[in-house]
Amino acid sequence: MEVILQEEDAGKWVYRGEGAANLVLAYTGSFPTFIGKVMRIRKAPRSGAEVMTMRSPSALTAHERLLWKDVHELISSPDNEIANQHFVHHVMKPLLGSKFVDAGMLVGVTREFLESIEKKVIYQRPAWRVDNALVDMHRDSVLLLSDHSLFTHGNLGSSPCISVEIKPKWGFLPLSRYISEETAVKRTITRFQMHQVLKLQQGEISLLSEYNPLDLFSGSKEITFKAIKDLFTSPQNNFRVFMNGSLIFGGLGGGAENTNICIAKAFEDALESVIQSDDGLRTENLLTLVTEAVQTSGVVDRLLEVQKLDNVDIEGAIHAYYDVSHQQCMVCSQLNAEQQKRYTSLHSASLDESLRIVKDFLVAATAKDCSFMICFRPRKEGDTGSVCDNVYLQSTNQTFEFKKSSVSRTAPFKVQAKATCKSMIASSTCT
Repeated sequence: MEVILQEEDAGKWVYRGEGAANLVLAYTGSFPTFIGKVMRIRKAPRSGAEVMTMRSPSALTAHERLLWKDVHELISSPDNEIANQHFVHHVMKPLLGSKFVDAGMLVGVTREFLESIEKKVIYQRPAWRVDNALVDMHRDSVLLLSDHSLFTHGNLGSSPCISVEIKPKWGFLPLSRYISEETAVKRTITRFQMHQVLKLQQGEISLLSEYNPLDLFSGSKEITFKAIKDLFTSPQNNFRVFMNGSLIFGGLGGGAENTNICIAKAFEDALESVIQSDDGLRTENLLTLVTEAVQTSGVVDRLLEVQKLDNVDIEGAIHAYYDVSHQQCMVCSQLNAEQQKRYTSLHSASLDESLRIVKDFLVAATAKDCSFMICFRPRKEGDTGSVCDNVYLQSTNQTFEFKKSSVSRTAPFKVQAKATCKSMIASSTCT
């Protein structure tokens, strides 16, 4: 962290979007280190905004250090931001593949820089996001990542580039024998679809999405195309499109409304410089292009492989967690003797086996909430020097270069199994 960003540097960063835990800003200046980069800044809940983040010999608890004892960099991290980066670099990157994961680098910041950023972006953020959280002023570093909505170093040249961001969610149905009869619905209905019903009941959405994550992970080109088309129809916070780094479709800091005629027409017009087809056909061709790239890249296959490291479900992992933390199992304490027999094998497992179960659950949870980006640009005729992958769009007779990346959200390396268990089991029965 040799560079430390000061108050005057804030003007060169623009709001790109945000999630529950972080703001994302893109660089617009000319300093070589930051060209083609985005910055991820941690947020703090308004209720706890004044609680200072203290550095210590490790950001992890004793039980967490036991869990990740094989990753020295992680267990010795002095705060959560550094620990997050080490988790992505040393745990997720080897599993998902270096070509898919950007662990980023930490850059120092002053409090004045963070205060200026807060003032700069507050009117661009969704009001409900502002009500919930603001920039965490007690951080002394932020995470710098490559801008995956652009090609190398943000150099657009004469070819426009278009990037699609997809958050696919869980790509399989859990089959664990530890799933109870009360929550058996999750064996047949995806978590995403159950959450849709819950969001509709709570007024967060006005219509249920037709998207089914199982379609995207199906391996069938036709079914994958249907999944991508369903995401386009109801993007919420699962589908966004950028043109030359600027958002042209989907929501910045939250869920986007369903795609109506006006939104669809504006998007169709925006694609004119990229997709060489008649008006009315460009969107369909782009969705076909995305389908081809998803199939070719193998990114969903790798994500699914890591997601499936969780083979016991939260209803099994919670028992292993209590054994790792040497606590009385609060789940078993609410069951009768006959019901407890289902979990005997978990509680009789060795410590190493219990650690493996909890680690695999946490790693899988990261993969279940990853998003990935695919960036395209039309390939120039006669250009043979590119190191990027290529995909051919037959309907327009165009060849596109594309690059892909998988972007992890804040890594759940920290064990919070009690809360996680309650929330995940509750969401399994929300229908």
